[in-house]
Amino acid sequence: MAGKVGFVSLGCPKALVDSEQILSRLRAQGYETAPTYQGADVVVVNTCGFITPAVEESLTAIGEALAENGRVIVTGCLGARPEVIQQAHPQVLEVTGPGEVDRVLAAVQRVAPLDQNPFTALVPPQVKLTPRHYAYLKIAEGCNHRCSFCIIPKLRGLQQSRDAADILFEAARLVGTGTKELLVIAQDTSAYGVDLRHRPSDYAGRPVRAHLVDLVNELAKLGAWLRLHYVYPYPHVRDLIPLMAEGKLLPYLDVPLQHASPSILRAMRRPGGAESHLKTIQEWRAIAPDLAIRSSFIVGFPGETEEDFALLLDFIAEARLDRVGCFTYSEVEGADANALPGAVPEEVKEERRARLMALQQQISLEKNQARVGQTLEVMVDDYGELPGQVVGRSKFDAPGIDGLVYVETDGTVKIGDIIRVRVTQAEAYDLYGEMVGRVAWKPGVPVMHNVAIETIRV
Repeated sequence: MAGKVGFVSLGCPKALVDSEQILSRLRAQGYETAPTYQGADVVVVNTCGFITPAVEESLTAIGEALAENGRVIVTGCLGARPEVIQQAHPQVLEVTGPGEVDRVLAAVQRVAPLDQNPFTALVPPQVKLTPRHYAYLKIAEGCNHRCSFCIIPKLRGLQQSRDAADILFEAARLVGTGTKELLVIAQDTSAYGVDLRHRPSDYAGRPVRAHLVDLVNELAKLGAWLRLHYVYPYPHVRDLIPLMAEGKLLPYLDVPLQHASPSILRAMRRPGGAESHLKTIQEWRAIAPDLAIRSSFIVGFPGETEEDFALLLDFIAEARLDRVGCFTYSEVEGADANALPGAVPEEVKEERRARLMALQQQISLEKNQARVGQTLEVMVDDYGELPGQVVGRSKFDAPGIDGLVYVETDGTVKIGDIIRVRVTQAEAYDLYGEMVGRVAWKPGVPVMHNVAIETIRV
C-alpha cells in the first residue's frame, strides 16, 4: 500500500507552485494524497511568513493539523524561522525552509516509509493544485530588492531565474495537456534573467534568451492566455505593451506600487513616486488602451502623515487603476521597517484603508459600467447557482483576486470553456451577461490526448 500524505498549502501562488512540486515528487515516489486529516499517515503544511496575519494563519493551520492528525511536517516561508514554529508547536516532526523539497521528501519517507512495490516506480503526471484549465508558471525564485517592510530575500534568498528552455518545456507540457491560461509569476517578474546575464538556452532547436520580453514572445506561440503578475515598471516593460495590442499577451499587469508619496516610498526603499508612476501608466495606456492594471498599496506605514495619505488618494483618483488591493501596515519580524519612528495607530490605519477602498470602489464601478453593452471573452471557472449560469473571468481578471463574470448560457458550457459574453449589468467588482458565442481553443502545441492530468485540491 502507498503511504498517504495530507497537504495544506498556504500563501501566494509562488508557494502554490512549491506545493505542486513537492506533491509531484511524492507522487512519483508512490505516495498518495489524503483528502482528510484522519486518512493521512502524515500531514505537510506549506506555510507563509510574509506578514504577521500570515504567520498567525500558518501557526493556526499547524495547530489544527497537529490536533487532527498529530504527525506534522512544516515547510515554506515560515520554515525559514524554525524557532517561531517550534516555540508555538514543539510537537512538529520536522521544519524545513522554502524550496527545500528534498528535505521534505526525506522527512515524509522517515515518518511514513513506503512499502517496496515495483509499481511505485511508474512516474505519474505532475500534480496540479489549480483547475486543469489554468496554471501558475514560476520563472524565478527569490528577490534582489531590499524593501524595508519585507523579508522575502531573507526567507527565499536572492533572485534565481530558471533557464528559458526549462520554462518553455514546462509551459508546452501544460498547454498540451489542457491548460488554457498561464499565469507567469516571480517575486520580481521584470527582473527575470538578470542573475543569468540573460544567457540563452536551447528550446526546439534554437536559442532563447533568459529575458522577459524574449520569454513572453515564445510563450505567446503556445496560444494560451498569458498573464503577468508582480511586474515592476522597469523601462523594458514598455516593450511588452505592444504584444498586448497584438493579442499575444493579455492586457493585464499586476504592478506592486505600494504607495505614491515620495517620502514614504523612500522609507520603504521603493523606487518612483506619483509623478513617475502616472507617466509610466499613461505611456502604457497610449499603446494598449484596454490595459487593466492591478496594484496593491500599504497604508499606515511608519511615518505616514495625513499629507502622505492625501498624495496616495490623489494618485488613486488620477491613475484610475482597474484593480486595487489595500493593506494596513503590519510589522514583520526581522524587517527593517520595525525600527522606523512614527507608528500609526491601528484605528487610523483602518480608517485610511476604508477611505482608499471607498474611492477605488467608485472608480471600479464606473469602469465596469462602461463595459455594459460590450462583448468580452470569458474563461469559465465554475458553475453558478442558477440553471444554465456559469461563473468566469474576462481577460482583465486574474483568478482568486479580481472580479467575476456571471453568465446566462444555454446549459452546454463546461468549466474551462472560453465563451463570448455580452455584458448586461455591472456592479463595483463583478459583471453580469449573456453568452453570445464560443471561442475555439487552438493550442500552439500538439494536444497529448493520452496523458491524464489529476487535479488535487487542498
